[in-house]
This record gives sequence, C-alpha cells and structure tokens, in this order.
Amino acid sequence: MTAAPWPHVVGLGEARRGASIHLVADAEARAKIAEALDIEALDGLEADVELSAWLDGVEISATWRAAIVQICGVSLDPFETGLAGRFTVRAVPTGSANAPVEPTGEIVIDPEAEDPPDVLEGESLDVGDYVIEHLVLEIDPFPRKPGVAFEAPPEPAPPSPFDVLRALKRD
Repeated sequence: MTAAPWPHVVGLGEARRGASIHLVADAEARAKIAEALDIEALDGLEADVELSAWLDGVEISATWRAAIVQICGVSLDPFETGLAGRFTVRAVPTGSANAPVEPTGEIVIDPEAEDPPDVLEGESLDVGDYVIEHLVLEIDPFPRKPGVAFEAPPEPAPPSPFDVLRALKRD
C-alpha cells in the first residue's frame, strides 16, 4: 500500500469525543496529491471537518474547496477549475455489530438508501484521505476548457461507382 499523499490521522477515541479540524494542504502535499490524481496541478485545497460520535463509530462531516489545473481534452491547453463539495461519511471499528455484512445471496441495491458505514482498519482514521476521495469524485475525467468546442472533421465523401471505372481506364 502506498503512503497517503495528505495524511491527517485522528484516533477513533478523539474523533468520538468530537473535534473540528481546519485542513490546508501545503505546497508539498498539493504536489503529491496532483501526482496521485494525475492532474496538472493542485493550486489549493482546504477543508473544514467536523467529527462526532455515531453508534460505536464516528461521523465525519466536511466541506472542502479546491483549485485544480487540468489539460483540456480538445485544445490541450492547461486551465484552472474551482471545485467545492460537502460530504458526510460514517465509519465503525473492525468487529462492530453495526458494520455492514457481506451479502450471500441476491443483492438488492437501493440508490436512495444511505451508504453503509466504512469499516476502519485500526483505531484511527485518515481525514485527509476522505477529503481526497471526495475531491476525486468531482474531477471531470474529460476536461474541457470553457469556451472550447470540439469540431468533428468533415465526413469523407462516399466512394463513387465511377471511381472503379476510372481505375480500370488508367490500366
């Protein structure tokens, strides 16, 4: 497993007592995140995170803002995009009675239902990873610079039946 590009680890006990955290990525962290996300640059990333107890785990609520630089898929010019988001995630410790169970039979998916809680791998959680995960979900995988439109090349003319005759005449 590779190291997290922007670690901000909080113990489960501390998170359950409640905490407010303001995260700002420094230049080194932004460079690592940009490389990990395969974008040209990350000019800014900050988040306001609230941690609180939820059942035997923790609830993570956050708002975040980012400025990314991507390469336009049409003009190949770099351009900056501002992104922002809000999320709420719940996590429980390993072995929790509230952890989701592995399905054994037919799976029924309800798109309106809440997401099941994450299961933590230890007694801590990386808040920075949760912010990056939600940043990734907002990045356009096919970026296009504002005002740039794709113009398809003209369709080739269909071959004429007389082209075959012209070819025979040359021989």
